[in-house]
Amino acid sequence: MSAELEQLKNDMKRLKITEAAAVVEERLLEAQVKEPSYQVFLMNLVQHEIKKREEKQLGRLYKLAAFPEYKPLDDFDLSEQQSLSKKQLKQLQELIWLEQAYNLILLGPPGVGKTCLSIGLGIEAISRGYRVTFVQMDELIRLLKTEEISRNSRAKVKRMVGSDLVIIDDLMFMAIDRHEANLFFQLINKLYGQTSIIITSNKGPEDWGDILGDPAITTAILDRLIHKSEVIHLSGDSYRLKHRQTIFGNN
Repeated sequence: MSAELEQLKNDMKRLKITEAAAVVEERLLEAQVKEPSYQVFLMNLVQHEIKKREEKQLGRLYKLAAFPEYKPLDDFDLSEQQSLSKKQLKQLQELIWLEQAYNLILLGPPGVGKTCLSIGLGIEAISRGYRVTFVQMDELIRLLKTEEISRNSRAKVKRMVGSDLVIIDDLMFMAIDRHEANLFFQLINKLYGQTSIIITSNKGPEDWGDILGDPAITTAILDRLIHKSEVIHLSGDSYRLKHRQTIFGNN
């Protein structure tokens, strides 16, 4: 490598153009053969830098979202879920509801695709530059209860409050006491009006009072969640049971 090229790469790194610096030697060798114009050469180099930065940013957003698995909307099988039409799924995918800070409440028995749909919408949101956080209800309560004493919990809750979309999975999976319900209300109150929320639950809002334990807190939570929301009822048999794997095959 010539001294001039070495200096060029070092200067590019000092300017934080690190992705282009990594390929500039290769691109210069290609240019000697293809002889592009100076403008085309620079444009290709800059586009490479932009593409790599966008890929890294998406990677960071996916990592921070903390999805339990990667399930894009293409994995959501509408033939298995007759209660949601192709048109409705397309409307959800357009994310107009997210731009308008609407909430989605996905209801239905276990295994009908509530979590899969919520993750798919979260992935779609990240692909468009939105900040997303996925959390299961039991983990959320643990974070809220330890926020004051744990730096890690505090950072995760802060990230959640700063998200454009928060997905709370299995809202009614566990009963919570009054203190926990109050902490949950405080979070919902912080998110209200600025962050869209997707909630998955196997019980409708009319039954949430039994789990949250306090009618007043339940009413306050519902007031904020349902003010601008779409309630989607998913039905059918459990996909996991229908397509379960067995050690005995089909015999």
